[in-house]
Amino acid sequence: MENVVIIGSGPSGHTAAIYTARANLSPLMYEGLMAGGVAAGGQLTTTTEVENFPGFPQGVTGPELMSAMRAQSLKCGARIKTETVERVDISKRPFKVFADSGEVIEAKALIISTGATARRMSIPGEDKLWQRGISACAVCDGALPLFRNKVLVVIGGGDTAVEEATHLTKYASKVILMHRRDELRASKAMQKRAFANPRIEIMWSTVPVEAMGEKFLTGLRVKNVKTESLSDIPCSGLFYAIGHVPNTAFLEGQIDLDEIGYIKTKPGTTETNVFGVFACGDVQDKKYRQAVTAAGSGCMAALDVERFLNEHE
Repeated sequence: MENVVIIGSGPSGHTAAIYTARANLSPLMYEGLMAGGVAAGGQLTTTTEVENFPGFPQGVTGPELMSAMRAQSLKCGARIKTETVERVDISKRPFKVFADSGEVIEAKALIISTGATARRMSIPGEDKLWQRGISACAVCDGALPLFRNKVLVVIGGGDTAVEEATHLTKYASKVILMHRRDELRASKAMQKRAFANPRIEIMWSTVPVEAMGEKFLTGLRVKNVKTESLSDIPCSGLFYAIGHVPNTAFLEGQIDLDEIGYIKTKPGTTETNVFGVFACGDVQDKKYRQAVTAAGSGCMAALDVERFLNEHE
């Protein structure tokens, strides 16, 4: 019987592990093995330079940051299994956790920190040039020297796409907002902001079909969806803003999710609608989606779990 099992890693999971371990709860973490299509440690393992995480004035790579967090979790007393949780039974306590190895663990409390996976288009050249000019987070990567004073492309038509395009105008010579339709889905206020910004050019009814470049992105081949005509656009950055998929399928409808699939938590807490189950990080945050906010919510989850176990065990 485990006091607390943490499902997922990343900044939120490891922060929760550090805090619960220091509270003598002896947490067990299932960090996942290519869960959500990424390595243990989450989305940061696919990021090269991280310049906005506090404490690293010279910057740090995503894999280095996650390796340091993992080492700290272990040093504090957490136990980590590099396995993926296939499903859980949270219909009653103790909860049951089913790993892909066939192992079944019982736990008094669960912390879910499985994150969300950015939607990508999987066009030719994308894998080779990922984090070499292609990203899914303008706020995370837009300020890198690679993108300064260059032509950048944002894919999407919603509020997030307009927000990211606007953010990138601080660094780019021009931002092309590319949308497959002939009108934006963003709110009227956000559309007005995009139309009024002289550094944003909107390319309607267009989709990328190939990322070009050897070591770094140098351009995009695009297609007009109405005429089917192809053309090439020189650019140094491609940012996807077409949404994220929260990694909640393994919960099999046992917990309250919002209309997109993110776990609902009670305001000001990490508590879910299931007594004894807590959620932190990007799996319950569709607004901020930053490493530092994920880490902060991991701390909250650990404190919530400690309080829960003190009161109910």
